[in-house]
Amino acid sequence: MVSCKKETSNPNSTNTTTTKTDTTTTSSAPIINSIECTSGQLTGILKKGEVANLVSVKINYVGGNGKTYAAQTINSTGVTGLVANLLTGNLTTGNGVLTYTISGTPTTAGTANFAIAFGGKSCAITITVDDVAQTIGKPGPNITDSEGNSYKTVTIGTQQWMAENLKVSKYSDGTAVPNITDNTQWSKLTTGAWSYYNNDAANNSKYGKLYNWYALSKTSNGNKNVCPTGWHVPTDAEWTVLTDYLGGAIEAGGKMKEVGTSNWDSPNANATNTSLFSALPGGIRVSNGDYDNVGYSVNWWSSTEVGTGDAWVRGLSATNGSAGRNNDGKRGGLSVRCLRD
Repeated sequence: MVSCKKETSNPNSTNTTTTKTDTTTTSSAPIINSIECTSGQLTGILKKGEVANLVSVKINYVGGNGKTYAAQTINSTGVTGLVANLLTGNLTTGNGVLTYTISGTPTTAGTANFAIAFGGKSCAITITVDDVAQTIGKPGPNITDSEGNSYKTVTIGTQQWMAENLKVSKYSDGTAVPNITDNTQWSKLTTGAWSYYNNDAANNSKYGKLYNWYALSKTSNGNKNVCPTGWHVPTDAEWTVLTDYLGGAIEAGGKMKEVGTSNWDSPNANATNTSLFSALPGGIRVSNGDYDNVGYSVNWWSSTEVGTGDAWVRGLSATNGSAGRNNDGKRGGLSVRCLRD
């Protein structure tokens, strides 16, 4: 038996071919196969009541489709007051990394949680918020130099330091240290000298004076002491005692710097001043007499030589929390901090 289908078209009509349009298109949405928050890489530290500074989390993803994704802002839960920010970008085709920058001020200590939803997947970032750091330093009595300048002091571990840069223009016996303003004259000195930053006396009260190394070397200055009686310019080893007590060179700088950007350039990274050392960025005078880096950095002499032309120096900068150890030419002009004998 043959089954026939009834013809519904007009057999006399012209035969036409209908083209079917394919409406399926490749998705333009960002898509990933998986995302992993638990192995996220955290940079920076969050502390209760302190503005988040240079804090970020990198999260790995797998199977990105190469599409553009929009910016995200995600408010924290648990500890509130924080926001995770993702800037607009393009997914890698395959595996890649998303970087969330954390901003805001955490209201309490504890755990801040961020619910991440991206490319059809979700996970949670958790970041610990520390309590306010305990103060390490203990304020001591003020001292005065040979000119009557008064200085705050602080005990840090077994050492007692001046908590301000030296401002004196005389040795402890009353002998004057020359003030040299001319660049050419400064660049040729092998005897002690000082200057204000940029030859401006207004910088003295905040940053103190800048001294060449010969001003503090007893070999060069006739066995005189530029520090107040009972105090001295620290050796390189004595600087190391300080930075070791503060957790090592990588951490010590932040604990030594004044907090905020009133005097330091932004971001004044990792500054807590828990040591009460209260470092300010007084800049330098380079060996040719020029001035540089006020607001950005501070460098202090040690009394320890490195060969005939250099001496060991400790320095801090606005861009990181470390305490750098370098050698510098003796004709340079740096700050001085005195240590109790």
